Amino acid sequence: MAMSDFSDKKISFWSREEAVLNIEKYCAFQERCHQEVRSKLLEHGIYGDVLEEIISDLISNNFLDEERFAKTFARGKFRMKHWGRNKIRNELKMRKVSTYSINEAMKEIDDDAYMKTLKQLLDKKERTTSFKNKYDRLKKMTDFAMVKGYEYELISMILNDSA
Repeated sequence: MAMSDFSDKKISFWSREEAVLNIEKYCAFQERCHQEVRSKLLEHGIYGDVLEEIISDLISNNFLDEERFAKTFARGKFRMKHWGRNKIRNELKMRKVSTYSINEAMKEIDDDAYMKTLKQLLDKKERTTSFKNKYDRLKKMTDFAMVKGYEYELISMILNDSA
């Protein structure tokens, strides 16, 4: 890459006042995790004690709440994208969300709705996929549900019931 390719992206450095104002808007628009806010502040030249003070103020003024973020994230990914608990948990870990908040977020997913969603996903996959034999079916269906983040035991249970 030529040096001029990097100059296309203009990074503006914020003053403390601009940072507070902009980051409050950023957090008010949608739930954010601490890592997203920290990255955004660093990207705009806010470091060290100032960064930590801003994050602390965001938490105390209820703009930033890791547990609230985790719960919202889990509900949204399950309802909209039909992700399983494993995938949601891994995504939250990648965002450096605390184990406590992750565990609280998992409680947001109703067990009955979870099983119903998994069954619906597997039914749809079965209708839209061709299989060579019962082993091919089992592998394709299991792989599909595992990539979506569902637990092997649940997948196996549903597939054995429908076989």
